Amino acid sequence: MPHDQKTPVRTGRPPLTERRKAETRLEVARAAVRLFLANGVAGTSAEDIAAAAGISSRTLWRYFPTKDSCVKPLLTGGIEHTARCLRSWRRDQGVTDLLDMMREQAAGTVNDIATDRTALLNLVRLTRTEPGLRAVWLEAHREAEPVFAEALAQRAGLPGPDLAVTVQAAMINTALRVAVEHESFTTDPAEAETAGYPEAAVYEALLIAARGFPS
Repeated sequence: MPHDQKTPVRTGRPPLTERRKAETRLEVARAAVRLFLANGVAGTSAEDIAAAAGISSRTLWRYFPTKDSCVKPLLTGGIEHTARCLRSWRRDQGVTDLLDMMREQAAGTVNDIATDRTALLNLVRLTRTEPGLRAVWLEAHREAEPVFAEALAQRAGLPGPDLAVTVQAAMINTALRVAVEHESFTTDPAEAETAGYPEAAVYEALLIAARGFPS
């Protein structure tokens, strides 16, 4: 390609192959959680997960570096949804507008945290006793924080995240993690299908973070 020509910027929906890969990764995550719940992490092999997801072991290892990391697509759904909303959050809108946007977009999104609510809550419960899964959960949030910070910096009209924006991103990130953990650790698993779990806790946690410390 001549040096004065730029590579076209792709917009719109991702290509079909990318969507299929994302769907495959999500199905692997669902299968992994089902097996981890039934047999434990130690009692589940990567081959078991691949077979349950209907793919080969070779394909599984192309998507995931470790057995524990197979669950990551379920853990990142809510994080990615929040990042999308932060990028659309205008400077003239308040926190309640952001929360309304999150509710509206979640209602029309296929792969958000509401779709796999039961699997997500069961998985986060497992992170209390499975160090490998806990590491994946914390890593997902570690990766999210700079993404949130970039979105907030753009909203503020800054060239990049400053200290205030970085702290705000950390507050949002922590609110998300703590809210989902709180619902997972304190809610009866039988109630996981109830509408509003864990979304209501996420929204409440974000409002708490926005209010800051009591005077």
